[in-house]
Amino acid sequence: MTRVLIVEDDVLQSELIRRYLEREGHDVTVLADGLEALSEVRRSAPDLLVLDVMLPGADGLTVCRTLREEQYELPILLLTARSTENDLLLGLELGADDYLAKPYSPRELVARVRALLRRARRTAPASNVITVGDLEIDPERRQATIAERSLDLTRAEFDLLEEFAVHPGIVLSRARLLDRLHGTDRWIGGRTIDTHVKNLRAKIEDDPQSPARLVTVYGVGYTLQAG
Repeated sequence: MTRVLIVEDDVLQSELIRRYLEREGHDVTVLADGLEALSEVRRSAPDLLVLDVMLPGADGLTVCRTLREEQYELPILLLTARSTENDLLLGLELGADDYLAKPYSPRELVARVRALLRRARRTAPASNVITVGDLEIDPERRQATIAERSLDLTRAEFDLLEEFAVHPGIVLSRARLLDRLHGTDRWIGGRTIDTHVKNLRAKIEDDPQSPARLVTVYGVGYTLQAG
């Protein structure tokens, strides 16, 4: 049974989420405080975290950043009433795997949880280091470097960069990249891919405003060049 931790201080929302996820067969724990959430993750190591942004104790972004700094790799789904691009970028940059803007459909949340869990269960193939120019990716150790400089990547960013590196010079569509991150679920839009690409460029490009490695092919998708 998969263990899901919900951290939401709106009692009605948390109860609704709990019921839907328990119907899916998950073992669900509900908390309403960010600091308690950190303690619970450290204590019980849940399989997935559904995390509201606005919380007492410590807000969701602080919780997310702290867990990633402590090397916890569980999937994190952010629930946010903030819908501006900067807010969404910040959540993904801090290590969230996906987000839902309020108000949302409980069925959509269940689909997102299902997709994140499926992706988390995938085992990275044991293979040699992938090299594209001065970019090196070790799928087994989930480490990436550029010119021997270590890259600090979120789970989603690493998965996308690996997908690009396995197919250097090939234009990958948003739909294909969504499949890599979320399987066949179509609840998640291409904007999520665009946001991850923007964050990746900030980490791998000399000039993110004029990318030379991760290049846009307008109307089609993205491609990774040697740089």
